[in-house]
Amino acid sequence: MANTPIPEDLRRFILTSIPSVPFLEALLLMRADLNQAWRGDTLAARLYVREKTAESLLHELCTAGMAERYDAPGAPAYRYRPESALLRARVDGLAGLYASHLVEVTLVIHSTLDRKAQQFADAFKWRKDA
Repeated sequence: MANTPIPEDLRRFILTSIPSVPFLEALLLMRADLNQAWRGDTLAARLYVREKTAESLLHELCTAGMAERYDAPGAPAYRYRPESALLRARVDGLAGLYASHLVEVTLVIHSTLDRKAQQFADAFKWRKDA
């Protein structure tokens, strides 16, 4: 794709590491405010999602090696902490790209979701040879 504004390395990163737009939004919020003790309620308020959804996002970010859970005053919290310099560089590149090409990035994310939904639906298709 010669005319795409998304470099191939970032396209692969999006397709393999960013499961949803809320995941990306949570990641970028945490990256932008390193001093914030992120908890389900604080993230939910910023993303306009349910607290349970926000808690799930925080857990997914930890599992992906993009954030870590730590003991903060009052209760455990999360912070942006990529597990490698390469991952940090990818997220930094994606943050800049998302700021300038929001629609294109979200289309790539949604293309992954659409493909997974189609694969799931295909599993239930009636086949002549079955």
